[in-house]
Amino acid sequence: MFTGIVAAVGQIKSVTPLPGGHDAGVRLDIDAGSLPLADVALGDSIAINGACMTVVEKTGGSFTVDVSRESLNCTVGLDAPGEVNLEKALTLAERLGGHLVSGHVDGLGVVRKFEPVGESWELVIEAPRNIAKYLAFKGSIVVNGVSLTVNRVQDIGSGADLVCQFSINLIPHTIQVTTLKHLTVGARVNLEIDLIARYVERMLSLTSTDEVKR
Repeated sequence: MFTGIVAAVGQIKSVTPLPGGHDAGVRLDIDAGSLPLADVALGDSIAINGACMTVVEKTGGSFTVDVSRESLNCTVGLDAPGEVNLEKALTLAERLGGHLVSGHVDGLGVVRKFEPVGESWELVIEAPRNIAKYLAFKGSIVVNGVSLTVNRVQDIGSGADLVCQFSINLIPHTIQVTTLKHLTVGARVNLEIDLIARYVERMLSLTSTDEVKR
């Protein structure tokens, strides 16, 4: 589990294809930046741009992870050198500064607006249809590993033409300490919905099924 509070911005230094051809994944060598690795052991989890990955090697201030083809197909930002948001797995002794995050990307959003508003920035993202129903005013969402609060949700159109956009306010600190500063209109981002929303949907679906059976 994670909190969505980015601990450091690292750098993917190299991307090496794993044996197995097109269906194989890649190995990433990552400079951890200011992220302390002294307490990180092989097999530990680190969230990279919001995707939970397992440490398979560690050397000084760098670590290595293997990313499967399935993970590459479901995420962005893990297939080329560049900056990435990093967070080590949560321990029970730490504060939950963001919200409970699993590190499992639910879908890819598209940036539709990213503009300064006063001292902050407004980020508008178009969400995939399959996760639009989980977005709520003042609810939580993870964007590239960053825990954020939804300020507005707008459903445009209906039926098969329905498009959902949500707006987020980014304070200067968030811009400064994460890779979100590099976003541009049209860029894709990793999204993870609030964990509680998953369970609410499951409970409601079972309740509805039980009622029908009765």
